Amino acid sequence: MIDFMLFMIFSILETYAMFFLAFKIFKIDLYHKEMLFASFIMGFFSYTLRINYGIASLDTFSQYALMFCFMWMLFRIHPFYASILTGMAYQAYSVIQTIIMYLLDSVINMPLNTSEPITKNIMIMQILSALAAVLIGMYVGHKRIGFDFVPDKPDVRIKPTTSEKLLFALNLPTVIVVTLLTYFFESFFSFFIPIFYGVLLWGYLYFSHKKDRNNYESFNF
Repeated sequence: MIDFMLFMIFSILETYAMFFLAFKIFKIDLYHKEMLFASFIMGFFSYTLRINYGIASLDTFSQYALMFCFMWMLFRIHPFYASILTGMAYQAYSVIQTIIMYLLDSVINMPLNTSEPITKNIMIMQILSALAAVLIGMYVGHKRIGFDFVPDKPDVRIKPTTSEKLLFALNLPTVIVVTLLTYFFESFFSFFIPIFYGVLLWGYLYFSHKKDRNNYESFNF
């Protein structure tokens, strides 16, 4: 029971941080109760698949799918843009988390066993990752930087631009690369994982910036 409660607390913390970061980047209003509700459901699914059934790879896909569904049906974001927000959220958070994982494991010499999600070191990593994501989101919101091309109605008719189509296309490699973390973090290739994440995140930011510029918006730090 204690393991379940710990898993849920830190899973909800991380998922909430992902929603927070994505909504801040795309200048979407925050609905904290709904974000916590979605995080709880996703955490419960994650515990069932990862702990009860031991299917970590399927857990990754289910979390991605659930976040997309919540973006679309709970937060009422058009499904085309909900997929872009989901991809961006996962990619940004993955960059943050893999950097922290690398620093803890290689620099501070704090070993992380990703096959055992309920350990002291893993929980420290989760706290630091979520805190970093929330702080970045707060900075983005405070400076009023980000993108605002996502419509606030789910039934609006859209004509995707080339940049938006490319943003949508980035979702497939995002799911694949996010899944790789489970298998390669403890291997020789772990050093390259943050680089791959960073390249995909750069793609999201670049094409989002390009879309905003086409709409006479700017993205200035």
